[in-house]
Amino acid sequence: MSATAEQIAKLRRMVAEPTLTTYSDTDLAGYIEAHAVVDANGMEPLFYAGVNQGMVANPTWMSTYDLNSAAADVWEEKAAAPAEDFDMEADGAQLSRSQVYEHYMKQARYYRSRRNPKTVSMTAYYEGLSGL
Repeated sequence: MSATAEQIAKLRRMVAEPTLTTYSDTDLAGYIEAHAVVDANGMEPLFYAGVNQGMVANPTWMSTYDLNSAAADVWEEKAAAPAEDFDMEADGAQLSRSQVYEHYMKQARYYRSRRNPKTVSMTAYYEGLSGL
């Protein structure tokens, strides 16, 4: 599972981070890889291999990621920096610093609203229970 250079470049454009100053390619790849989704063949990125192994990578899964969810996470993180900024007025000038936070959160909501739908499959597992 690894994000491609093309996916990283697209995420950079989505979050308005054209340089490596704030987010390295490795950082953005981490955001992308945190949002692995079911591929075009319906294969999950992970599968349950039993009690001793737990969840393991699915070797038949084709790398497929939800870039909108990754972008929303980055925008939310970016919003943390100006969150403590405040609006002020002095000598007839007005400085609306809170608009930066509001803009970042608006972008996060925009991308969060476009994320892939999530579904969960549940399988009953009865290990060691007798009489069932």
